[in-house]
Amino acid sequence: MKIPGATTRVMIGLAAGAVVGLLLAKFSPDAAGLVASIARPIGKLWLAALQMTVVPLVLALVILGVASASDAAASGRVARRALFVFIVLLCGFAAYAAVCAPLLLSLFPHSESLASTLRATMDTPASIAAPGLADWVANVVPSNAIMAAAQGAMLPLVVFALCFGFALTRIAAERRAQLVGLFHGLADTMIVIVHGVLLLAPLGVFALVLVVCVEAGAGVIGALVGYIGLLVALYLGATALCYVVVALGARESPLRFAKAILPAQVVAASTQSSLASLPAMIDCADTRLGYRRSVVALVLPMAVTLFRITSPIQYLAAACFIAWVYGIELSAMQLGTAALLAVAISLGSVGLPGQVSFMATVMPVTQSLGLPLEPLGLLLAVDTIPDVFATTGNVTGDLTATSLIARHENGASSDISPG
Repeated sequence: MKIPGATTRVMIGLAAGAVVGLLLAKFSPDAAGLVASIARPIGKLWLAALQMTVVPLVLALVILGVASASDAAASGRVARRALFVFIVLLCGFAAYAAVCAPLLLSLFPHSESLASTLRATMDTPASIAAPGLADWVANVVPSNAIMAAAQGAMLPLVVFALCFGFALTRIAAERRAQLVGLFHGLADTMIVIVHGVLLLAPLGVFALVLVVCVEAGAGVIGALVGYIGLLVALYLGATALCYVVVALGARESPLRFAKAILPAQVVAASTQSSLASLPAMIDCADTRLGYRRSVVALVLPMAVTLFRITSPIQYLAAACFIAWVYGIELSAMQLGTAALLAVAISLGSVGLPGQVSFMATVMPVTQSLGLPLEPLGLLLAVDTIPDVFATTGNVTGDLTATSLIARHENGASSDISPG
C-alpha cells in the first residue's frame, strides 16, 4: 500500500479536524469543549516548534542569498543585468500584491464573529497598533542584532543580515568561504529540524482546525476557501502582467510570446516544479522565440535558482489575509515595508521545499507586521492547492525576465559596428 505524500497527509489532517470539530460542535457540545481543550495545546506546541527555527533560518538564508547574488553578478555583464532585472521584477510584483491583495479582500465582508472566535481560541491580541513613522525609522537598523533576534523583530534582523551579507563579499575569499559554509550548515540544520516538525504537521493541523471549527463552525472553512481564491486570483493576475511587461519592456508581441511559452507552462502546470520545467523553458526561449543561446543558457538557470515572481505575492497575500480576518487595517507604510522584506527573503529562499519555504518565509513577513502567527498553521494546510498557478506564474516570469535581457543584449550587440 502506497503511503500518502506530505501534502496529502496534511490535507487529510485538515479535513479530519474540520469534520470532527463540526460534528462535535453540532451533536455533542460538552464533549466538543473537552476535546478542544486537549487539542489546543497540541496545536500551539506544533506552531511553537516551527517558529523556533525561523530567526536562525531567515538570518542564514538572507546572508546566503546576498552571497549567491554577488557570485552571480561577478560572473559577467549578462549575469549582472539578469540580477538587476530579477530584483526590479520582484519589487514590482511585491508592490502589485501589496496593492491588490487588500483591495480584493475589501470586496468581501469582514466577519467579526470569526475574528472574535480566533482571538479566543488562539490567544491573539484584540488590537494591533501600527508604529508611527518616527518609531519605524528608528527601529529599521537594530542597535543590538542579538536582541532583535531574541525579540523576533524580523525587519531589523533582515537589515542586519543584508549588511552582513554585503560585508561578507568584501573580505578575503578564504575567510568568506568559511563563513558561507557556516551559514550553509546553519540553514541546512534548521531545515532538518523543520522537516522533523513537519512530519507532525497532520497532527498539528488536525488539532488547530478542530479547535477553530468547534468554536467558529463552518465559517473558518469558508475563510480558507477565500484564501485559496485570493492566491489563485493574484497568481493569474501576475501571469497576465508578465505579457504586459514583455510588450512594454521587450517590445515583443504578447500573442507570439504567449504561443511560444505555452509548452513550458503546460510542463509547469503538470509537474508543479520550475526546475523540472527548465528544459522546456530553454527550448521555448531558444527555438520558439529565437533568443540568443548564450543569453538563454545563462539567464534561465539563474532565474530558476534566484527568481520566483509568486514568492513575494504569497508572503504578502497570507499576511493581508490574516489582517483581514482579524479586522486589522494595514497602513501603506506597513505594506511597503513588508513588500521590501518579502523581496529580500525571496532571493534567499528559492529551492526550499514547499512547506519549509512557507513557514520560513511567510512567518517573518507576517511577524514584521505585528500580526498573529497562529493562523499560519491553517494556511499551511491549504497553501499547496494553488501551487499549479504559482508554478505557471514563476515559469512565465522566468521567460519574461529572459525576454527583457535578450532584448537588451540584442540591442547592445547591434550598437557595436564592425571595424
